[in-house]
This record gives sequence, C-alpha cells and structure tokens, in this order.
Amino acid sequence: MDMADSDPLVAPHPPLAAYYHGGAARDGFVRRLFDETADSYDRINTAFSLGSGAWYRRAALRRAGLRPGQAVLDVAIGTGLVAREAVRILGGPRGVVGIDLSEGMLRRAGASLPIPLICGRAEALPVADVSFDFLSMGYALRHVAALPAAFAEYRRVLRPGGRLLLLEIARPEGRLAYAATRLYLGQVVPGIIARLGGGERARLLMRYYWDTIDRCVPPAVILESLAAAGFTEIGCEVQLGIFRAYTARRPDAGQG
Repeated sequence: MDMADSDPLVAPHPPLAAYYHGGAARDGFVRRLFDETADSYDRINTAFSLGSGAWYRRAALRRAGLRPGQAVLDVAIGTGLVAREAVRILGGPRGVVGIDLSEGMLRRAGASLPIPLICGRAEALPVADVSFDFLSMGYALRHVAALPAAFAEYRRVLRPGGRLLLLEIARPEGRLAYAATRLYLGQVVPGIIARLGGGERARLLMRYYWDTIDRCVPPAVILESLAAAGFTEIGCEVQLGIFRAYTARRPDAGQG
C-alpha cells in the first residue's frame, strides 16, 4: 500500500464506525474518550506498554537527538509520560511545552509537570513558527485526522535543523506475531484494566486503541508522508516487532 492507494487526506486509519460516524466526528469522540479516562490512563499505560516504560521513552528521545538547552514541544502530551523523560534529559522543565486535545489529560499532566500546557490539535498547533528545536509525540499519531496536515505543522514550528520523534505502535508483521499481539492488546489488557478498576470507558479506550493499531496505514506511508512534508534524515527504529520510533529532521535554512 502506498499513499496513492490510501485516503486522499492520508488519514492514519479509515473512520471507525463502531466508535463515531464519519471522520468529522473523530475529534469529539477522541476528546471525550481521553477526558473520561485521564485519571486512570497511567495505570492503563503500564499494562499497555509491555514493560517498555520510561526507560524506552527516555532512550528514544536521546537517540533522536534531544539535548540539554533545547526547546521541546510535546504534542498530544497526555498525562506527560514522554514530557517527563524530556525534562529529565534537559535537567529541568524550562523550554518544555505540552499540547493536547483533551483538557482532562492536560489537567493530569499539570499535576506533575510545571510547564506551559495548551489545548490544541496536532493539525493546527497554536504556537509560533520556528519556535522549537525538538518535537515529540508519544503513541498518538493514530488519533490525528490527516498525516500531511500534522506533519506540515510539525515542520512549521520546528527551527531549521530541528528534530522530530514520533513513538507509535504498529501492527506486527507475521501471522503468529499478529495473533499474539491481538490477543494481548485486544483481550488480555482490557481484562487487566477491568481488574484494576478502570471501568467501562477504560476498556473502551483499549478496544479503540487496538482497532486503530489494526487499521493503521503501514509504516511506509508514514515515512512517505514525512518526506512529502519536507523532512529529511527520516528513519524508523523497531523494538519488539511493534514499537516504532520514527525520526526526522527539518532541513537547515536554505536547504528546503
């Protein structure tokens, strides 16, 4: 599958009728779902992350080029899981800004992170041009409306030479790996969430997560969309067959 074969807007996945009717309803559904699960999200993530946790996020940020002294924008900050690791690398919260569509998630992030927090969408970032050295997004690319719009915004707000890190989970290759991942994420994790007292909305979140992973465009489409947006030095590191760290760089001034 390539970009020409997918939706002309290159959505990360087709509209999911089991959760909302039509792509226009996606933002409202996603906002409500994350608002309603914000208080239990960290417990959900512990079960969902297959033990990768903070060390993986921190290592991925370092490998992508995050260094002390840089200005960082964390898009879809959620409860702050990626931003907290960025703060550790930078040695403090100065220069880190978080954006999320969900006010519930922003409230949870603000409880542990003394950083500016903004309510906004990845496809229309409410920040100035060329204002950040590094942009991160943790496991939320599947929730944007269109890859080209989001990537154009990421390029706009990065300074020349700025770097991008997108952490995602991709549908595994191979029949056995797919079956095992579907069992774990589609059935085992929702069962764990039920025992942890996550409630029906948390179980709904996990079902939605798996369906977005299962229906997501192939990694090649994401890489092609980054290139089309003008990024260079594009790469994708794979861990455990499903965790993917997409990296890219905005060209230096005069290079594009």
